[in-house]
Amino acid sequence: MTRSRPIMLSPGHVARVAAAEGPLHDPRWRMLSDPDLDLLADRLTRDRPRPIAVFAYGSLIWNPGFAVGARRRATAIGWHRDFSISLEHFRGSPGRPGLMLALASGGRCEGVVLEVAAGTEPESLRAILRRELVAHELAANACWIEVETDRGREPALTFYAEPVGTELAELTVEEQARRLARAAGAAGSGAEYLLRTVQGLAEFGIHDDYIWTLQQLVAEEIEADGTGTS
Repeated sequence: MTRSRPIMLSPGHVARVAAAEGPLHDPRWRMLSDPDLDLLADRLTRDRPRPIAVFAYGSLIWNPGFAVGARRRATAIGWHRDFSISLEHFRGSPGRPGLMLALASGGRCEGVVLEVAAGTEPESLRAILRRELVAHELAANACWIEVETDRGREPALTFYAEPVGTELAELTVEEQARRLARAAGAAGSGAEYLLRTVQGLAEFGIHDDYIWTLQQLVAEEIEADGTGTS
């Protein structure tokens, strides 16, 4: 088992990244309406076991945004985290683009299964899909994968496993750190997103070498830059 390293990125680092204006969503997108979301939820979960299990590996861990009935650690076999989705909106802007986490093929990804609370399925699924998929152009980015938990193997719904319909950035971890250290937009900064993800993983006793390396590099970039914006 990998020994956990300290978290070097701090709220102080995040505070040094100047805010930036930018669009909340890509202006070219066609947003999903409530009926669209309900149809998509039905297609994704029809004939699936209850409670519905959602595999969280990033922001859903620390900000699920829906009624969670239970949480438990899980491992997605054959997947790993990767800051590969390029953003010029949300936590990025045209002048200071950001990155969002996705799942890429290969390896193992430790995360958390979040069970949708019984009786809340319609509103919870609508909330999850509105938050994760947003627009028709992103609607294909939901799928079921196999995860391992203390109950054995089970299916779980997840998002952006081999993302489609998005602009991808193939960067080294050093290049990712440089971008995240400066990224900011309407929803905040890339450094904040990364810090909250690291803290969320740590709360569950999860250590991901890639994420821990990245947060240290981002902290160093912000310290070297002075403001995190140049």
